[in-house]
Amino acid sequence: MPNPQRPRGRPRLTPRATEDEPRVEAVERALTLLDTFADGHPRLTLAELAQRSGLYPSTVLRLAASLARFGYLLRDADGAFRLGPTPLRLGSLYQEAFDIAAQLRPGLARLVEQTGETAAFYVREGDRRICLYRHHAPRPIRQHLEEGASLPLDRGAGGRVLTAFGGGGTALDAEVRAQGYHLSVGERDPETAAIAAPVFTTGGRLAGALAVTGPRARIEAAAAPLAAAVLAEATRLTRALGGS
Repeated sequence: MPNPQRPRGRPRLTPRATEDEPRVEAVERALTLLDTFADGHPRLTLAELAQRSGLYPSTVLRLAASLARFGYLLRDADGAFRLGPTPLRLGSLYQEAFDIAAQLRPGLARLVEQTGETAAFYVREGDRRICLYRHHAPRPIRQHLEEGASLPLDRGAGGRVLTAFGGGGTALDAEVRAQGYHLSVGERDPETAAIAAPVFTTGGRLAGALAVTGPRARIEAAAAPLAAAVLAEATRLTRALGGS
């Protein structure tokens, strides 16, 4: 049955759009169709496309025909739809032109400005985590960390997030995944604490862990707003990197 919260014939407004931006409804409807193939749905029937997009079947057919002409969609002999070669070609061009630092460094700066704590981005290398990028807080008492530093994977918020969202199977990993972030207090250094959240790239691949780190007392006192800020920026960076 159609979603009662989404009237037929109008596309859902994706998180990347806002109501005050210029919009072309026909284009948004077409893009909504392409979005329905996410989350493990490589082939969809006409009825499924209509239900997932909130569009009338007749509208889906018209849009699908236009998308097929430009290689965005294909229709199999049994009538089911799947993505065509054009998204793959565009994805390859996107990857060739993309500079991850150009996205991450401004994100770290925004996080420092908002939280007043040092922000860092970690990636996993074997059983260690590497500080790929960092932005220091403009405060005399802060966590000092250099880019390229190699840290344990089994201690600290960044390591816990990389492990949990990298397929970790412990009860703690499941808890971190359910919560969406991790707060570590005194795990690596008894006087510091950190909050980290995952950042994803295309295909749902884990890009790394975004974290803020600072003196234990400051982090604990503002844990809830700090976690909200880290999650919001991690979500923003995930979208910028083509993830979802």
